[in-house]
Amino acid sequence: MKILVNNEPREIAGPSLADALDELGYGGAVVATAVNGDFAPARSRPSLMLAEGDRLELLAPMRGG
Repeated sequence: MKILVNNEPREIAGPSLADALDELGYGGAVVATAVNGDFAPARSRPSLMLAEGDRLELLAPMRGG
């Protein structure tokens, strides 16, 4: 299915947010996620199903000061 990941079009196979993160290389990473503008907590990722055209935002924590 086609979705937007940080405003970039991507093609993914997995139906869940957890599957998509694995496929995109973020499976083990500490990232904050939002789907269509709504925060998606880590515990909900396996059950949150994505649909064609969804917008996924990924934010990684930054170190430094």
